[in-house]
Formats: sequence, structure tokens, C-alpha cells
Amino acid sequence: MDISVVVPLYNEEESLPELHTWIRRVMQQNGFSYEIIFVNDGSRDRSWDVIEQLAAQDENVRGIKFRRNYGKSPALYCGFKEAEGDVVITMDADLQDSPDEIPALYRMITAEGYDMVSGYKRKRYDPLTKTLPTKLFNATARRISGIHNLHDFNCGLKAYRRDVVKNIEVYGEMHRYIPYLAKSAGFVKIGEKEVHHQARKYGKSKFGINRFFNGYLDLLTLWFLNNFGKKPMHVFGFLGSVVFFISFVALAVLGAGKLIELSNGVYGHLVTDSAWFYIFLTSMLIGTQFFLAGFIGDLISRSNPGRNDYQIEKTIKCEK
Repeated sequence: MDISVVVPLYNEEESLPELHTWIRRVMQQNGFSYEIIFVNDGSRDRSWDVIEQLAAQDENVRGIKFRRNYGKSPALYCGFKEAEGDVVITMDADLQDSPDEIPALYRMITAEGYDMVSGYKRKRYDPLTKTLPTKLFNATARRISGIHNLHDFNCGLKAYRRDVVKNIEVYGEMHRYIPYLAKSAGFVKIGEKEVHHQARKYGKSKFGINRFFNGYLDLLTLWFLNNFGKKPMHVFGFLGSVVFFISFVALAVLGAGKLIELSNGVYGHLVTDSAWFYIFLTSMLIGTQFFLAGFIGDLISRSNPGRNDYQIEKTIKCEK
């Protein structure tokens, strides 16, 4: 199979028939063998009914229905798990991503040898309150990830070689950083294609301002886990050594000062009477415990075998 199109969606019943028709037209015009995997992320409207109707009309349509809303990353994870195409295309269901971009994205993967290609919406039809934070977010992501040629990490329109989606794990809200996840997994040929962005035709955006704050926290988590997740002793061993050295020096200085006083016949106060003794111990203990608790909590989350067990109510032509 040439192409798998994975479409995560939440309350998009109006746009699905038009999106399906558009994708099918592009595939037929270019002679692609394909499948469309709609992942219904707990929609409260008639989105699943529409998907069932489309699947009955088109054997290339497959569907996954979550029992409740989990988020875009779990939807992509399950869609990637089912995808069978040599090239996997992801796009949003709101018609802001154009299926006409699929042939060029496909060629960049198959002919030009890219592992992954991310769309870049240079001209956007979003409000200023969304575009400005997005630019700041992408600038930070480029610097931390080291992927300097991408302008838009979070563009929903992306293309992947199948090996990429089968070897990365998209969880939590890490869909924003799939290029970073791919690079960390060893897929380093990551490209970008300028794509057309269309104004939303139906409904309204499902994402709030809190996604920008969560995005930064996720980016820091991913950076830390990417650098130290496989070798925690490198960072904790270093921090432990520094803390031990500082503690030893601090206590040695306090002890030496007390010995000097005793040799000069000065008596009266104990080493533990010094406020610095408690400041050093307390500040280092609290700081180390907070940092260690956060990291251990993330390690536990990553190793949780049930992290990607999502309650799927129904499927269409999907068995995995």
C-alpha cells in the first residue's frame, strides 16, 4: 500500500464528508493505493455515525472510536499502530490542511529519501493571539531540539516513512514534538515543505491557550528524558557528587572554625548553633528532593505498561 492517511478528530461531523471526498479525489488522480484511518477522539456529535457511513461506501476507510476524549497524541498513537502504508500522512480533520499537498509530500519521502517531512504554514488564517505564541514556541523548540530547519513543529500535516511511526511512541501531549521524537529515535533526515493553510470552514478550534504552557513543560520533559532518561546516573551522580562536596566543605569549614576557637580557649557555642549549618543542609535537601521526585515521577510514567491502553469502544476494519 502506498499511503495511509491518519486523521485524528474531535467533533468534526460537518467536515468529514468533504475531507473524505477531497482525499479520495487526490488519491485516484495520482493512482495511489491508500487507506484513510479516522480516529474519533471521543466526539460528542455525530462524527462516528459519519465515519460508519463513509466506511460503508468506501472500502479504503477505517475507523477507531475512543470511548472518551484522550487527546491528539493518543489518537495518533493508535492510528500509527494501524497504519499499513509505505508512507503515513497525518492531517487535521477541520479542512485547514489541504489533501492536495499529499502527492508532493509522498515524493519527498519516496524519491528524495526523507524520513519525515513537516508542513510549514507560512501564511496562516489564525488570530494574532495564536500566531505570536506559536512563533515563540517554535523558536524555543528549534533551539532545544537542534532541528533548525523546521518553522512549525506542531503543523498537523506531516509525512513519514512507515519505519518512523512504528519506532516512536507518541504519548501524553507529545504530538507537538514528533520531529524531536523521530530525531531521538535515529531518523535524522527531517525536511519541511511549505503548505497552504485554509481558514476553518466549520465549528471552532478545540485548543485553548493552556496548550502553550503545557507545550513548554512537555518540551523540557522531552529534552531531559532524551538526554538523561537512558543514563540517569550521569546527571544524578554528578549532582550527588556536587552536593556531597559542598556539604563536606561547608561542614569542614564550620568544624575548622570551631577547632580554632577551642585552641584559643574560646568556648560557649556549638557548631549546630550556626544558621549556615541548617541553611546548607535544608536548601540542598529540599532542592535535591524536588528535582529527584519530578524525574522519578516521569520515569515511572514512561515505564507504566498501561500508559497507552485506551478504551476503544468500536473499530472499523481495525484489529490491532
